Amino acid sequence: MCGIVGLFIKNPELESELGRHVSAMLLEMSERGPDSAGAAVYRNEVDSGRIKLTLFSSQAQPDWSAFDRQLRDFDAQSTVKPHLNHAVVETSKSLQQMQTWLQSHAEVRINSSGKKIEIYKEKGSPASFIDSFKVADYTGTHALGHTRMATESAVTTEHSHPFSTGDDLCLVHNGSLSNHNRLRENLRSRGISFQTDNDSEVAAGYLNWRLQEGDGLDDALHHAVEDLDGFYTFAIGTREGFAVLRDPIGCKPAIIAETDDWAAMSSEYRAIAQLPGAAKAKIWEPEPAKIYSWQRQ
Repeated sequence: MCGIVGLFIKNPELESELGRHVSAMLLEMSERGPDSAGAAVYRNEVDSGRIKLTLFSSQAQPDWSAFDRQLRDFDAQSTVKPHLNHAVVETSKSLQQMQTWLQSHAEVRINSSGKKIEIYKEKGSPASFIDSFKVADYTGTHALGHTRMATESAVTTEHSHPFSTGDDLCLVHNGSLSNHNRLRENLRSRGISFQTDNDSEVAAGYLNWRLQEGDGLDDALHHAVEDLDGFYTFAIGTREGFAVLRDPIGCKPAIIAETDDWAAMSSEYRAIAQLPGAAKAKIWEPEPAKIYSWQRQ
């Protein structure tokens, strides 16, 4: 079933409250997804010539201090900020160089990469995730969140949402794709790699491929309507903002609301009702196959 939320801060004065509001929204989606939860937050953009990676370790108690020392031998300008079994790395190396270097650390995988994105996710209840990763303390411009009820793949951290397969690009998904296995093989032949068998990761990979081919986000989503078979609501995060897309039938629920201070979406209105000023917001159900997006100028 799953629950998805998205919040875009239009009023910069409210950026310090991003995490608190996203936490409240995620908690309202607990019944839709008790198996695992995750969030992508856009914040603390790194300087030119550097990238930011969010890493996940399969070890219960990873030795990030030892990892930091080894990484500094590879890149003296790197930094490692641990968050339990996750860590945010800033580096002057390229993504490809980091991927090659990480091959000697089989227990570590990349959750996200880019200038601004950080992705945290873990199996267990949304309340536990929010508390463990201190989501309420996040500041930033926008964030996406997901609570998962596993139907297509195993209940693991790796299979949890959000998924990211391109710089500052992520996707959360409520629904099911029927042609994801065929698409996965087609995308692999075009150089897109995958870490799981989750159909949502295929959707994220598809969008990354379309962007690499020169599409803008709206064009990539228009192609997605043509090429992705199934029932879905997508929320897609980018460096500049986020977008919402439902399948042509509009089978899966979604609600959008907007005020002068923020724009938000969720699987159910009760999540949006937690936001300040929600009672006076413009509220509507997104039309099938229509793209809605918000971004910084």
